[in-house]
Amino acid sequence: MSTETLEKAKSTIPVKGFLDIKDLVIPQGEELVKAILKLKEEKNAVILAHYYQPGEIQDIADFLGDSLQLARQAKDTNADMIVFCGVHFMAEAAKILNPTKKVVLPDTMAGCSLADGCSGEGLRKMREQHPNALVATYINCNAETKAESDIIVTSSNAETVIEALPKDRPIIFAPDKNLGRYLSQKTGRDMILWDGSCIVHEAFSMERIAKQLADNPDAKLIAHPESEESVLKLAHFIGSTSALLDYVQKDDCQRFIIATEEGILHEMKKRAPHKELIPALVFDESCNCSECFYMKRNTMEKLYLCMKYELPEILIDEDLRLRALKPIEAMLDLSKSIK
Repeated sequence: MSTETLEKAKSTIPVKGFLDIKDLVIPQGEELVKAILKLKEEKNAVILAHYYQPGEIQDIADFLGDSLQLARQAKDTNADMIVFCGVHFMAEAAKILNPTKKVVLPDTMAGCSLADGCSGEGLRKMREQHPNALVATYINCNAETKAESDIIVTSSNAETVIEALPKDRPIIFAPDKNLGRYLSQKTGRDMILWDGSCIVHEAFSMERIAKQLADNPDAKLIAHPESEESVLKLAHFIGSTSALLDYVQKDDCQRFIIATEEGILHEMKKRAPHKELIPALVFDESCNCSECFYMKRNTMEKLYLCMKYELPEILIDEDLRLRALKPIEAMLDLSKSIK
């Protein structure tokens, strides 16, 4: 491949989100897996993947986890290069925690509706309206939004963090109103909620899920707290991604209806192969699953190119990084008791 071809591919990253090299022959199947593992060894890289990634990426990852688990792994890694298979805000958080390491993401267009719907400027204006409030922000946000926060939370540690905040201060919670409402009910804390939501978890249909439960009376509905309140009211168990995994594995029930992104089923089937897992139904009757198209933008081919050429790389201004680091570290300190 010529230098000109590579430079042309690099120039299109801001538009396409990934290295699109037309005339490069990319290995396929088992050869592609071997090529990625070889690159990982050569470059002293670590592959971190979220549970919502395509199954073949989950299988090749060094560490698989939810947002809290991956943040910890990113902070503790000794690798020279972090290859983050997730969405942009996750890779950005890894760079915030590891300024001297190279952080790459297979496709920078792997975004998030929550992150896209909440800005640092908007959060500043909200704080101006409530000057005595503490700002607790869900990790599903960009660096500018994190920098305007007092503390970050994940779905795994949010209840612990909220309960630890001073009782005499109001709380602004952003950007997920569904998670915020759920936390308010769990902790008894009144919170000022940003009006944001996850397009995946809002797609679940309470009416269709109710019918699923009626048709499967021996099944339990388990749901992520980003889901709407009407769905959560039907749920037998509500929990973070990692909590849902543990519940399916340890509970005596043999059939579960799963109300979260369908990528989690890949790991659930590994941990509980003898149990029946039923994806919760969404409003669109032409689709029986809920899939985050952002998460699925990452592919094995893009992962290979990303590792081979170490692009796209996540870069962040140092002043912004330091401001965003403070609330993340506050979260990690408060979360030490959470597995």
